[in-house]
Amino acid sequence: MGAHLPPRSDGAGGTPATKVAPVAGNPGSGPTGGQSQDGLQAGLKNRHLSMIAIGGVIGAGLFVGSGAGISAAGPGILLSYALTGLLVVLVMRMLGEMAAASPTSGSFSAYADRALGHWAGFTIGWLYWFFWSVVLAVEATAAAAILTGWVPAVPQWAWALLVMIVLTGTNLVSVGSFGEFEFWFAGIKVVAIVVFIAVGALAIFGLPPGDHAVGTANLTGHGGFLPHGPGAILSGMLLVVFSFMGSEIVTLAASESPNPVQAVRKAVNSVIWRIALFYIGSIGVIVTLLPWNDPAVAKSPYVAVLKSLDIPYAGTVMDVVVLTAVLSCLNSGLYTASRMAFSLGERGDAPKSFATVNRGGVPAVAIYASVAFGFLATIFSYTSKDTIFQFLLNSSGAVALFVWLVICFSQLRMRRIIEREAPERLTVRMWLYPWLTYATIALIVFVIGYMFYDPDGREQMVLSVVAAVVVLAVGLVLDRRRPRDAAEGAAKR
Repeated sequence: MGAHLPPRSDGAGGTPATKVAPVAGNPGSGPTGGQSQDGLQAGLKNRHLSMIAIGGVIGAGLFVGSGAGISAAGPGILLSYALTGLLVVLVMRMLGEMAAASPTSGSFSAYADRALGHWAGFTIGWLYWFFWSVVLAVEATAAAAILTGWVPAVPQWAWALLVMIVLTGTNLVSVGSFGEFEFWFAGIKVVAIVVFIAVGALAIFGLPPGDHAVGTANLTGHGGFLPHGPGAILSGMLLVVFSFMGSEIVTLAASESPNPVQAVRKAVNSVIWRIALFYIGSIGVIVTLLPWNDPAVAKSPYVAVLKSLDIPYAGTVMDVVVLTAVLSCLNSGLYTASRMAFSLGERGDAPKSFATVNRGGVPAVAIYASVAFGFLATIFSYTSKDTIFQFLLNSSGAVALFVWLVICFSQLRMRRIIEREAPERLTVRMWLYPWLTYATIALIVFVIGYMFYDPDGREQMVLSVVAAVVVLAVGLVLDRRRPRDAAEGAAKR
């Protein structure tokens, strides 16, 4: 660990990227006129960022995927969510420290580039882009399934195509249109969860719509709080850990706002109550009101609770909420993938065209590239669901853990760089640095190791590691070519 990061070409003129980047939105520190330091349009309003931060932790997986976690761990799934939530809180604190000091569309990929080396930024940036591009296909397919149930005359593939086209259009118009769509999508999710928790809490205490207080019978009965033993807590973590992917989106979006530092600080400070309320609160209502081993809970826990309380049209209501969550995830996934591609293009790790913006100040080429891969993956979800598409899912499945691990290692180095070059920008600080960072690294490594041990997680982890190694190898090869290409270019000039 030297005094400075080694000089490196930033892909946009060959200037060394050794210092902390200017903070967009601060007087005299970056471009003005409604643009972020990256050249993107600063069109996201405070209310957009606030709702992106709040709704970013509520994915479709919470509504439709939590049943598998409850089946695996019983009421003990609350501990799985609590441990995973703690992990996310710590990682977000580290990321917030770096993002508040230097907001950028590349977020943790750009920080890894500066702190750990070009290989790290390249690898984690492309893996993250790959993850969200696959998510586009998953969410488009899920949305199409719901819409086909409502309008069966329209084939499912047509619905998938339609939602992809519509949300691609909103992302292409301006970042403000993305923010507006996400504001309302996230708002519906937040309202739905809050109402669900409020109604469930009333029922737990025997108030309408319940008919008697349930107490702790469902938490301690049916095999106890941990019916499958303490090891099920870890198995539950493997099932829920990927539901939290998306918390970091606000640190990418903040660079396209008038005051990114304030936005990052608010998002990081609120992550604790967001996870406690939306995840632990709503899951707590489910496992308290209903037996964890009820088949209806495994299938669709939120619908099961609403039906048990005789809420009319429970299935339709949840279909609307899930569809909103799916469209929100697709909308933000396309935004996130395109901004990561834009950042990679800026740093010379992707085609230079990725770093260009249209008249609306959005990276159109990066959006087209991301949605093209998403379209291709969507086609595979229909034509090769059990082969190619399953491979794409598994090989991107552990990217969340890789991202979190890279954030931890980057923060260890970036803290020293920021303290040396711009200590006044440490407006968000990681708690108990560096010991809590080391503890977080140890926990993530433990979860990764457990995935190799767990039969259900092994294939996903192995394929994800293979994907990471391939991307890393490509990055190292390209990195070796850089000095030679630069020298040849200088000779020609």
